[in-house]
Amino acid sequence: MDQIWETLKTNALVQGILIGLAVAALVWKSGFSAKRRALKDNRKLEKELRELQGHLNTQLKIQAEDTDAPSAALVKDLKQRGLLDDTLVIWGGEFGRTPFLQGKIADTKQWGRDHHPYAFTVWMAGGGIKRGFSYGESDEFGFNAVKDTVDIHDFQATILHLLGIDHERFTFRFQGRQFRLTDVHGNVVKNVLA
Repeated sequence: MDQIWETLKTNALVQGILIGLAVAALVWKSGFSAKRRALKDNRKLEKELRELQGHLNTQLKIQAEDTDAPSAALVKDLKQRGLLDDTLVIWGGEFGRTPFLQGKIADTKQWGRDHHPYAFTVWMAGGGIKRGFSYGESDEFGFNAVKDTVDIHDFQATILHLLGIDHERFTFRFQGRQFRLTDVHGNVVKNVLA
């Protein structure tokens, strides 16, 4: 975790985003003319950047530690007990989050990120999933999925397949027609299967 954290802190893209956020913070706080003042007064920009980095670094690390350790413990425990091969672990949220900050720049306790359905991460372990690899990529900003995209129907078809259910036959009758979870879509993502 610490190694990943150190890499994030020194990543040029992350640093560029933080500088952009600091400039945006100054513009937001002081109006449009603040941008010119910020560029002239490098010390003010550096101070804003340090404050912003401090908050983002602290919150990101805290939230990553809150989820990483328990998730890793679950997978390790299932593996030690010989249950991982028969258990499908899926970790994710109900949607992604924007790769940029929202909220009043002066009110750090209210900072957040909006819902974002265009690119987000889900990880899976055990239960027939290939080990130790990533599938799919987003653009350099984390805004849009650009390679090996998986839509919700493909994801659901893959989960059902791993549970031994044919998603095309898993139907229910409603208002005179057969419906299925994957609707008329959905392909099992075979590249993620062990």
